[in-house]
Amino acid sequence: MSKVNVIGGGLAGCEAAFRIAQAGFEVDLWEMRPVKSSPAHQTEELAELVCSNSLKSELPNTAQGLLKQEMRALGSLLLFCADQARVPAGSALAVDRQVFARLVTEKITSHPRIKLIREEVLQIPAEGVTLIATGPLTSEALSGQIAAWAGEENLYFYDAIAPSVTTESIDHDHAYKASRYGKGNADYYNCPLNQEQYEDFYRSLIAADINEGHSIDKKLFFQSCMPIEIMAHRGEDTLRFGPLRPIGLADPATNERAYAVVQLRQEDKAGKIFGLVGFQTRLLWGEQDRVFRLIPALKNAEFVRYGTMHRNTYINSPRVLQPTLQARNREDLFFAGQITGVEGYMESAAAGIIAGINIVKLLTGEKPLILSPDTMMGALIHFITSAEPANFQPMNANFGLLPPLETRIRNKAQRYEAYSQRALKDITKYSELFIELL
Repeated sequence: MSKVNVIGGGLAGCEAAFRIAQAGFEVDLWEMRPVKSSPAHQTEELAELVCSNSLKSELPNTAQGLLKQEMRALGSLLLFCADQARVPAGSALAVDRQVFARLVTEKITSHPRIKLIREEVLQIPAEGVTLIATGPLTSEALSGQIAAWAGEENLYFYDAIAPSVTTESIDHDHAYKASRYGKGNADYYNCPLNQEQYEDFYRSLIAADINEGHSIDKKLFFQSCMPIEIMAHRGEDTLRFGPLRPIGLADPATNERAYAVVQLRQEDKAGKIFGLVGFQTRLLWGEQDRVFRLIPALKNAEFVRYGTMHRNTYINSPRVLQPTLQARNREDLFFAGQITGVEGYMESAAAGIIAGINIVKLLTGEKPLILSPDTMMGALIHFITSAEPANFQPMNANFGLLPPLETRIRNKAQRYEAYSQRALKDITKYSELFIELL
């Protein structure tokens, strides 16, 4: 039997490749780095995280927490590695980027049935079981081939990355550690601004020079990664009710709430690097130096990673994919990850799990898996393969995707808990799909 081609060594590709190999099949995993780099990646490691080191909430009554529980129930390689690379982040799961990527790379390269090929794939293989999981940074050559195959043009948006600073460069006289409303551990640095400081920061931000990039005037930004300067142009108070909201963050020294608060989240195990939460940006690097140092706690900030902007590519999945993540016109061609329109690290990995399961089922002649929409994974895949094609946009995991409960529950927390219990009861039906990761 010929090998399975998995194109793309990101989160989805690694989840799928490992699962297929664990089922006893040979896999060729194609990754173009370091032969050809991307605008956002910095290393040649597999599963490199480029936007943030946070994998979001682990609380069981949140959409992200539920998604992780479902993935763990099916034996997620990425979450197995994330647990070993974990850094403090309150109720969220955050990882040391380098440790995480190295662990995933070691798992993949040490597997006897996976061959890692460092080479750019220029076109969709004409035959053989193939998974395309090249992510939002698909090379121009392959994205052109995919666009021709899908019959779509200009299916892309721009995504932005937040900057990071060294911990020792934070002015601790103007920052304090706390979690919002005191929930979880005090893992975040909070950098307060009074009204005068905030207004000075705001005026400088909206006047700063940006990196225009290509086709920037189309303003095709994904909402949850909106550059902070774009948000600022919506109104002077937009940031104070968004990423700089001070609610639930009283200064422990004064027990008073600031006018605005910038939060910093730990990015490495040693706690040497913190990222600016919600500060995705396309500002020129010199402008980032100038404007972000107007935040009192960051007046002497040492930036180890500036915010950047890159092109994200995705297909119109409702038109071209089945709910099994197979192409509608070719059963041995699969897609997974952000290129399908799922948005987020864990969402991408989850799609890789489903694609990997269905590739194994195709190879063994079994009926493909379509998870119940009562599960978060099932609801997410259902959305991207059944949404209105004319208005299709990328989607994160959220409770709004799930079918209504049989009994209406007005209390939001109780409703989310009921959604989670229903989903986890459903996911236990698929216990035979769990794979060993040791």
